[in-house]
Amino acid sequence: MAPARGVALPSIAAMPNTPLAPKPIDVLVLQHTLEDGPGYLGEWLDAHGHTWQVRCTEAGEAYPDTIDGYRALAVLGGEWGANDDRPSLRQAEDLIRQADARGIPVIGHCLGGQLMARAFGGRVERLPVPEVGWLPIHAVAGLDPDAALLQDWLGGLGSDGRAVVYQWHYDSFVELPPGAKLLASSPACPHQAFAIGPHLGMQFHIEITPEKIDAWLGNPGTVYPQAVVQGLPTVQPPDAMRAATLYSQAGSLALAGVIYAAWRRRWKPA
Repeated sequence: MAPARGVALPSIAAMPNTPLAPKPIDVLVLQHTLEDGPGYLGEWLDAHGHTWQVRCTEAGEAYPDTIDGYRALAVLGGEWGANDDRPSLRQAEDLIRQADARGIPVIGHCLGGQLMARAFGGRVERLPVPEVGWLPIHAVAGLDPDAALLQDWLGGLGSDGRAVVYQWHYDSFVELPPGAKLLASSPACPHQAFAIGPHLGMQFHIEITPEKIDAWLGNPGTVYPQAVVQGLPTVQPPDAMRAATLYSQAGSLALAGVIYAAWRRRWKPA
């Protein structure tokens, strides 16, 4: 009922004890390990005014039981293997399948992409050689509508269909899930990115920042130093990696903007 003419209604500012409804959270971000945070993904979400919540299982933050209430799901990387016997990894896969059932788009980074492959029926295994550092990938264009899908997700690749992206992985999704479309590859890792439904799984770290690289080089584990000593061509020594960061980071951020925007177009309506 409309108020009587001439009767002033109190404003929200005049009622300081009135609770305001919390703003819904757009994106759930699953973080597995302490050292592998959202990086540029968080910066991009903030810059575009999106709300997001990160849960880090290694910090003791339990993943939610349900994806209900979120518009999108992002799954980060980490030093763990997708096949490791860890309850949180299986819970992440359950949330990925929940998201798929509800039409909520998922984007996976490195370990996150591997978990997506497993969740949808693919297979993850150790590669013959690791990839660590700034390395090239190339687009894999199939028949239409695959070419349109490739352009939508990875339109930020160069005119030659190539890009230099940041890698740090020893495993990969060696068998794609049924119905997945391969979008990008590299000589050492045939499956670099795949699309399935509204989702994108990546083997590379499009969320990378120089700060993350410095943190990882400060605590690189045991496999990376051994690979450097072996002189593997797919593994950059620390000095070469830092030098490559200076001229590769800008292109990575540009490609990240294209990928995250394509993911954003698929979010559930608010």
